Amino acid sequence: MHDIRAIRETPELYEKAWAAKGSSGKVAEILELDAKLRAAQTAGQAAQAERNEASKKIGQAKAQKDEAEVTRLMAHVEVLKKTLEEHTETERASGEALRTILAALPNIPLPDVPQGADEHDNVEVRRWGEPSAIANPKDHVDIGEALGLLDFEAAARMSGARFVVLKGQLARLERAIGQFMLDLQTQEHGYLEVAPPLLVNDAAAYGTDKLPKFAEDLFRTTDGRWLISTSEMSLAALVMDQIVAEEELPLRVTALTPCFRSEAGASGRDTRGMIRQHQFNKVELVSIVAPETSEEEHERMVGCAETVLKRLELPFRTVLLCTGDMGFGARKTYDLEVWLPSQGKYREISSCSNCGDFQARRMDARTKKAGEKGTRFLHTLNGSGLAVGRTLVAIMENYQDEGGRIAIPQALHRYLPGMTHIGGEG
Repeated sequence: MHDIRAIRETPELYEKAWAAKGSSGKVAEILELDAKLRAAQTAGQAAQAERNEASKKIGQAKAQKDEAEVTRLMAHVEVLKKTLEEHTETERASGEALRTILAALPNIPLPDVPQGADEHDNVEVRRWGEPSAIANPKDHVDIGEALGLLDFEAAARMSGARFVVLKGQLARLERAIGQFMLDLQTQEHGYLEVAPPLLVNDAAAYGTDKLPKFAEDLFRTTDGRWLISTSEMSLAALVMDQIVAEEELPLRVTALTPCFRSEAGASGRDTRGMIRQHQFNKVELVSIVAPETSEEEHERMVGCAETVLKRLELPFRTVLLCTGDMGFGARKTYDLEVWLPSQGKYREISSCSNCGDFQARRMDARTKKAGEKGTRFLHTLNGSGLAVGRTLVAIMENYQDEGGRIAIPQALHRYLPGMTHIGGEG
């Protein structure tokens, strides 16, 4: 959601920012509705004050037994009542229309976000590691199916497309990856582990900017709840409708959960393999901070996600997204892209975003300093630390050998005692 006062004061800034995200042409309509809303509020307040005064005079006229004046004043009160109802309806309708428009408009990017239309205009910030020199690399599907540990056919029979069954050592490896990520973020980076609900209500989905724009990308239950597409929906909602003492900030929370996405907008993309599925596991990082620290926290969060890839010794690059490729709720986003030998390119494995006060306004999540009366909206940040399935894919491809086995990264050995490889005797 957006600060209507800021739009009034700097309409050109918002028009330009929304245009950069492909949502131009709304500022004039917003200002017109805002003016109509405020005029109705002012007129309604004036009508209510006049009605109150007339009601007071009716009592005085009755005391003086001035029936003619009583009749006149009562007729005037009825007129004012209808006038007040009209202003109230105008206020309601204008307010609802204004909220609907604002709810559908994306966050505005920070000044240092590069201008651009799509992923081709993103800016590479840094790289780490050297891509694997593997002759004729197989993709993860061929590797896993050859080992008999990856079964897409069984998943399709029971669930349809974009599902997979992991078996045996590969299932253990996926579990180890998630545990390693959680331990790293909680033990070394100070995140608090949370086991959140996997179903949330409309308020939580709206507050974390998934509704109304992304309703078709979510799965909904028969009782009106939403399956989480990321545990950000649950973790950020921990502060929904709350006032958090500023002395308690920052709040850093993490969770390893299943995530569910309909992938409605991904028809025909990544239909082979585990890159884009309806159900997958992910370790999410969420930070809730004071406004002046969110940019610093953003850089810290990116570093926390990068550490996972460094420990697993997976080559990756960090990319700053341009205005046209950023997510709806983000004001600045870094993507981490891991090297996939079978594709000969880097693919997204994490997205870390600073949302500023965008989600906090939708959730009414505020902070307050001790001894002060006023409150401020919190800033929220979220990032993948990381997507477990895509990390499994990256390990399978980067650690494959000519015999079809998968070497286990050193960082995971303590989670898989006695194992050095997936497949064969390891």
